[in-house]
Amino acid sequence: MAKKSRTAGLDPETDYQEISRSLGLYEFPWDTTQALSFALFRTYAVPSIGRLLADTHQFTENTQKRYDDTALLLEDTAIEDLDSPRGRAAVRRINQMHRMYDISNDDMRYVLSTFVVIPRRWNQDFGWRQSTPDEQLAALRYYQALGKRMGIKDIPATYEEFEQLLDSYEAEHFGFDEGGRAVADSTLELLTTFYPRPLAPLIRTFSLSLMEPHLLEAFGYPEPGRLARALSRGALKARARFVAVLPPRKKPAYVRDMPRIKSYPHGFNTEELGTFAPGCPVHVGTKP
Repeated sequence: MAKKSRTAGLDPETDYQEISRSLGLYEFPWDTTQALSFALFRTYAVPSIGRLLADTHQFTENTQKRYDDTALLLEDTAIEDLDSPRGRAAVRRINQMHRMYDISNDDMRYVLSTFVVIPRRWNQDFGWRQSTPDEQLAALRYYQALGKRMGIKDIPATYEEFEQLLDSYEAEHFGFDEGGRAVADSTLELLTTFYPRPLAPLIRTFSLSLMEPHLLEAFGYPEPGRLARALSRGALKARARFVAVLPPRKKPAYVRDMPRIKSYPHGFNTEELGTFAPGCPVHVGTKP
């Protein structure tokens, strides 16, 4: 018997935040975490992004904390309304960090496009069920609303425009940069620590097997091969079939409760997450 979606009957134009919460906390919590992590990871292949992150040293020397801070801030914007006190605090913290650096609107739009496109592609390939058109529209509306609050200009109006933006931006801008490669290496190394240490080589190969050839080329990573790709994708599809027959989730699955979030064992304050001026060597002055 098919599981009934918690989002049935909700209006994606007005209830997009409630739909997004249901998807992230109940319907696809593990998939959402993996997809968003992969979305952020691929942005390192844009030299202007990867080099900046490397120059801050946060993603290479404090990798666990930066991973935790990013995951927690993204969750805080999603678990309550964007205009709630907690939602505003998370968006304000994100904006304060971005304004310490010279980041182009084009790069910001590209990063936003990864949040829109990569989770949908992940769901199409590995979801235990396909997201509904209303769920897809709600996700689009949520990230459009988040992008506006981040001050991003010329946000695409449709999913198709976001997808075209992502594909064209990667075709034009992906390229090797030592800084981007260093950030990618540190992130992959952190990923292996989430599992028993003997599995580290397997986890690394599994991760590389989910990357497209143009992403591997940009980082200078080796092609894992057809067998590794087939086994990795097959394992994710097998997991999807298993999850599909499980009973509906009754308790929300928060990122903050995951064992991989290690920086705040006694809790955290949203206003204290992330980095602050003038701690990073590429600080250019906080804008008003």
